[in-house]
Amino acid sequence: MRKLRLIASTLEILVITFLIMLNYCSNNINAEVTSPSNQAPIKIAVFLYDFKDKYISLVGQNFEEIQRNNQGKVEFTFYDGMDDQAVQSRDINTVLNIRDTDLILLDIVDTNNSKVVIDRIKETGIPVILFNREPINIEDVRSYNKAFFVGTNASEAGTLQGQILINAWNSNKSLDTNTDGIMQYIMLMGERDNIEAIERTRYSISTINNAGLRTQELDLRVADWNRDSARSIVEALYLQYGRNIEAIISNNDEMAIGAIEALQKYGYNKGDNTKTIPVVGVDGIPEAQELIKQGTMTGSVLQDAKAMAEVSYNMGINLVDRKNPLDGIPYGFDSTGVAVRIPYKEIIS
Repeated sequence: MRKLRLIASTLEILVITFLIMLNYCSNNINAEVTSPSNQAPIKIAVFLYDFKDKYISLVGQNFEEIQRNNQGKVEFTFYDGMDDQAVQSRDINTVLNIRDTDLILLDIVDTNNSKVVIDRIKETGIPVILFNREPINIEDVRSYNKAFFVGTNASEAGTLQGQILINAWNSNKSLDTNTDGIMQYIMLMGERDNIEAIERTRYSISTINNAGLRTQELDLRVADWNRDSARSIVEALYLQYGRNIEAIISNNDEMAIGAIEALQKYGYNKGDNTKTIPVVGVDGIPEAQELIKQGTMTGSVLQDAKAMAEVSYNMGINLVDRKNPLDGIPYGFDSTGVAVRIPYKEIIS
């Protein structure tokens, strides 16, 4: 009888041990299946305001590079806003209705429309990083605790443009073609209600004036950030003002290059210093940098496309991972508490 009890007790211990081992193995298998390396990639919807914009295309290329460096971890889908808020809003609604996106990176078309768009995204709880084109009212971004903005300090770009022209003017007195001591200029503005355009326009001139130089605006035209529009505008303005144009200040490089192409039609800015009208832009796109090296463009202000993409992406991933949005970011928030500003850099020959 004792033997039977001993055998039964031994069998019971063996069964319990077997069940414990089986449960341990099962837990290990489950842990392996749910490990980060086997998780589905983070799905990111990237809305660019216009694929044709040269600077934005550079930002897009840097997003693509991030995806290549994170194969299997992130999956980007790109949407072209075609410089049309109706098109972008339609695409955003489609993405939100499908509910298969973890993060939105948004270069908004209409900076006056950000409240409507952010409220729509807020309904889904999806984190959103707005970048490049700053909403007119930053409070729209602050209204959603999963929304942040990555951009630049617009006044800094204008200040650097002004400094480039101050140095050019002071080092070459022949630029004052009518010898009146006043810098007569044409201003090419991107958009009338865009913060970047407004501040670049304002601070480029105020910087020159604050340095003790007098200026006179011959004309200000809105060219919608577009090279072809700027070329047509400057061709017409040259016929009106001729060599009285002593400088052209452009809110971006695309319009600046259009202006140079117009001037070249009349024999200017072809490498001859005696027939060069100073032209400055913003963005530092490769084509502009080459023109600066050639001496046909006076200077530009670099807007770092790589940093724009990387900071926007990394802040977004932090939100997806429920981390502090600034974790690992080399910049802090400005006074708004929701905006990160990437510094500009001067580019001259």
